[in-house]
Amino acid sequence: MTLPSSPTAPAPTATAAFDQLLEKVRYEGVYPTRRQAQDVVRRVLEALGRQLTGDERMELAARLPQEAATFLTTQIPTGRPLTGWGFVKDLAQGSAGTPATTRWDTGSVLGVVARIAGDDLTSRIVSQLPEGYALLFGRAELLRAA
Repeated sequence: MTLPSSPTAPAPTATAAFDQLLEKVRYEGVYPTRRQAQDVVRRVLEALGRQLTGDERMELAARLPQEAATFLTTQIPTGRPLTGWGFVKDLAQGSAGTPATTRWDTGSVLGVVARIAGDDLTSRIVSQLPEGYALLFGRAELLRAA
């Protein structure tokens, strides 16, 4: 007896992939609306785009849904590297949030981004950035040897 073959699911569209990213961020950040999650994703990825350079930037953009990649890549790197805490404070100044809520927002987005990027790319991103970013990506912060 053979079972009827099930139809294959269509490949997710770019819009569907972005919607999934937003839903993950919304769930993890406990945001009440999709719009709020989208605003947080946009702000955090734009700020990351001002810090991240090189191959890691392009690889991350290639792994993100198109709309999220656009947030990241339309920003010109500032050449002014910020520590993780400086990143959060800078992002808080540009929004109505406090440093504490901005830290929550940043961790909610970058934790999801880290899972999309995978362990290897996330490790390379964290090693490229100044201290303090590992925690924002949901990883332990290990001290670098002097």
